[in-house]
Amino acid sequence: MWNSDKLKKSGSRLWIIPLALLATSYGQLHARPDLTKEKMYGVPAQQTVNGTVKDANTGQPIVGATITVKGMTTASQTNDKGMFSIEASSGQVLTASFLGYKTAELTVGSGTVNFSLQSDESALEEVVVVGYGTQRKSEVTSAVASVKEKDFNRGGMRSPLELVQGKVAGLNITRQHGSNPNSGTSIQLRGMSSVNGALSPLVVIDGIPGGNLDLVKQGDIESIDVLKDGSAAAIYGTRGNNGVILVTTKKGRKNVDPQFEYFTYGQREFVAKRPNMLSASQFRDYIAQGEIDEKEDLGASTDLFDELIDKNNFSHFHNFAATGGGEKSSYRVSLNYEDANGVAVQNGRDQFGGRISASQTGLQDRLTFDVNIAANFNKANLLGGKSDDNGNVPDFEQAVQRNPTAPLYNPDGTFYQTQAYNNYNPLSRYAYRIDEREQQTFSGDARVKLQLIDQLSWTAFGSYVRDNFNDRNYRSTLDWDQRLNSNYQGMGYASKSNELSWTKTFETMFDYNQTFNEEHNVTGLLGYSYQYGTLERFNVNNNGFTTDGFLDWNLGSGTAITNDKLPRPGMGSFKEDNTLIAFFGRVNYNYKRKYFVSAIYRREGSSRFGANYKWGNFPAISAGWTITEESFLADNPAISNLKVRLGYGVTGNQDIGNYQSLITLGTGGVYPQNGVYYQTYGPNKNPNPNLRWEQKQEWNLGVDFGFLNNRITGALDVYSRNTVDLLFNFRAQMPSYLPGGIFTNVGSISNKGIELQVSALAMQRNDFSWSIDFTGNYQKYRLTKLSNEIYKNDWLEYGGLPSPGNLGSAIRLEEGGEVGAFYGKRFAGFTDEGKWLFYKADGSTALAREINNDDLTYIGNGVPKFQASFGNRFSYKGFDLTVFFRGKFKFDILNTPQLYFANKKWLPNNVLEEAFTKHGQLNDDPQYSDYYLENGSFVKLDNITLGYNIKMKTSYVRNLYVYATGRNIATFTGYSGLDPEIKDTGFDAGIDWRGFYPRTKSWSIGLNVGF
Repeated sequence: MWNSDKLKKSGSRLWIIPLALLATSYGQLHARPDLTKEKMYGVPAQQTVNGTVKDANTGQPIVGATITVKGMTTASQTNDKGMFSIEASSGQVLTASFLGYKTAELTVGSGTVNFSLQSDESALEEVVVVGYGTQRKSEVTSAVASVKEKDFNRGGMRSPLELVQGKVAGLNITRQHGSNPNSGTSIQLRGMSSVNGALSPLVVIDGIPGGNLDLVKQGDIESIDVLKDGSAAAIYGTRGNNGVILVTTKKGRKNVDPQFEYFTYGQREFVAKRPNMLSASQFRDYIAQGEIDEKEDLGASTDLFDELIDKNNFSHFHNFAATGGGEKSSYRVSLNYEDANGVAVQNGRDQFGGRISASQTGLQDRLTFDVNIAANFNKANLLGGKSDDNGNVPDFEQAVQRNPTAPLYNPDGTFYQTQAYNNYNPLSRYAYRIDEREQQTFSGDARVKLQLIDQLSWTAFGSYVRDNFNDRNYRSTLDWDQRLNSNYQGMGYASKSNELSWTKTFETMFDYNQTFNEEHNVTGLLGYSYQYGTLERFNVNNNGFTTDGFLDWNLGSGTAITNDKLPRPGMGSFKEDNTLIAFFGRVNYNYKRKYFVSAIYRREGSSRFGANYKWGNFPAISAGWTITEESFLADNPAISNLKVRLGYGVTGNQDIGNYQSLITLGTGGVYPQNGVYYQTYGPNKNPNPNLRWEQKQEWNLGVDFGFLNNRITGALDVYSRNTVDLLFNFRAQMPSYLPGGIFTNVGSISNKGIELQVSALAMQRNDFSWSIDFTGNYQKYRLTKLSNEIYKNDWLEYGGLPSPGNLGSAIRLEEGGEVGAFYGKRFAGFTDEGKWLFYKADGSTALAREINNDDLTYIGNGVPKFQASFGNRFSYKGFDLTVFFRGKFKFDILNTPQLYFANKKWLPNNVLEEAFTKHGQLNDDPQYSDYYLENGSFVKLDNITLGYNIKMKTSYVRNLYVYATGRNIATFTGYSGLDPEIKDTGFDAGIDWRGFYPRTKSWSIGLNVGF
């Protein structure tokens, strides 16, 4: 029998990670005192000094603090437990410093030195990354959230942004397909602000707009900062409509001895909840009761769901980094490898990569040159767990509906195929198909900064990001879809496709910083930005392969090229590009660090918009008042910090298809001339010279607070945003237009919300501490306008329900309505015969066939109104325990597995148990109504981590931290489906599709080592 081994090379796995090291002089990395002079003058010999650095107020360890021997270049850093080790002599002075704290000095006596650093204006001095620069937290006048590495979620993460899931109020991060290593992550900040444009925030990695998240790995990230409101995101203009996420990676530090770090974890996935379809014995019981035709007993007892689960799945991740620096230079190099396997069979991703960063200063410290290079290479097996355009995973749909008495194999070892509606054998596909992707991603950037005078500097920045992937697909001659009585006549099918995208960015700017009379501080930024991007695609397919010997590596041998009785082979290619140019500036002013004002202006031009509106203007202004700096609150023992912020900003959205404003050509039919057929071309898009940006106008009122010597800190934000000039494809008048649609600006969406973030040191007793973090947000938005005097649209529909039956769309969006509204029939009961009854508009009841469009109404909403998280961290000596809860509230879920699979009309396919219990009275075709809407509110015990910092008595190991993490441990909900955390971003939120990827509980063991 032909099997999958023929599709893949046999033998053991051998992987090698090559690294080309750049020959660079980093200057003197480590200077030792002259030992001969020590002996001559009787200086005591050096010893290993160990110690800790902690916050004097909270007792919490300070991670990344720099320890130096005063007057020398010898230096060390604290690990994630605040511990350090350094070589020094008795009587020498150690200096401990960290941004936001006052520098402290202690004299070496014994082998232990412990520092307690006093906050310099406490946490208000923490540096926050903002667009094109940084600010002290105390100076920020916009809604900006910052999460440092020590506060990241632990455990194996499929996306780096999962590190901050639940950590930022208003930031919604969802994985519709759970632990599938080949699925994406849905990200939304403060809801939706567009109908056709992008809905995800702009991601900026080390200054590269639109950076690729495949290039950042756990252990390489220093912080993730989120620009939430318009006054913060306006500096990014047309790409800031959905907010901005700034990812900062770790860099080398000057005057630090060479150090090494190793991060690793191993992880297993376990199915959290399986669907309750009938087992073979239950199926036969209903045959015996006369509910199912006895001919449907096919003689076997199988559990296809169990066959589709990889019970031996194991994922592991490794990241090894080297860092160091001398007086004038620093570097950091990291290599990573990950073997990620999902809970489904034939569902994995193997990847390796690395990151190099280097920095050097010169010209009397006035010139700084920084370089970053990152690469990622991955290979993905897409066969198992693959989803369609709606997010359905058909293989697990088969696991529910396939007859459990049907065998999986014939007696001769071939695969058994059931003939019921929408049936196939997934195991056959796994054996006879290839579906793989190989992807290579590269990023390189360089930055030059020249300090012209003390107050003025000039910076030039350039980057290049390249992403390329190749897909290969093959269906064997033995595949069921290729069988003899199919269109393929027993011959194989192969296809290949390629996609290449690359982006070049150049930015230059001047920075100004001046303080006048020790009271007035002014900073300014003036810059220029240029970005050019290109996308290329190619695909080809052929069939008629009489042998599987070549797989997809000899496409020309397929006989469909010459045999017109076979499906036609195909090929295609495509290319597009776009350009973005901007001039931008920012001015910040503060008086006595009490009153703050910030103004931003960006003028931007995009090739995507019409000739009359190539350029747009994006202004912002914000102000802050630190009330605790006033005399009447300066000495208040209860209120440590109180600051009021108010901001207004305008951002845009240009993330639409290219050439939407231009008339473009497409292919038409062919015409014969002298026996030769010629391709015709004609307009396929109407021009619109007035096409312009969507614009979001946003107000944000915020309060930053700190109580009881900042043991309790947090922020409260209230925002109101209105997005106007929504981009949408409307029907065009014919004539004078040729095609039937035109892309234009009509409509608006309003969005209002409240966000709260609170952190507190709940208890501090000797070696024990307990800290808590809470985030919560409320949001509500509606479509306020959809039409104007020229272009009309009654409503928009989303969430088209699959066959059988013509059930239509589940969600309707119309002018004045809320986003995410379910629209359909209202359930009124069943007849004695088990037929549906629904309410009509006048309140009477009627059968399904008697219901018309006038009887339909809004029946629910799939967008959560509230989201919240609650984290607890307990520390005792070397132990720490993190318990993290996360929840979403006040929304509905359309349970489509119940709609289809819990209906006896789905027989002779298998059904869920509820078809004979909860819905046993039903004896009618599937109908969409509020009968299948359920309360989706839930709370998850999302992460629990127990860690221990092992004290090492060797100079070779700086720190050794081990931890065990469980994720998605428990879910508290009234929803009857597999998992209430489904896709709740976009306009089709709240639909639990009948095809699913199993949600899992994951357990991991990790290790962080510093050498």
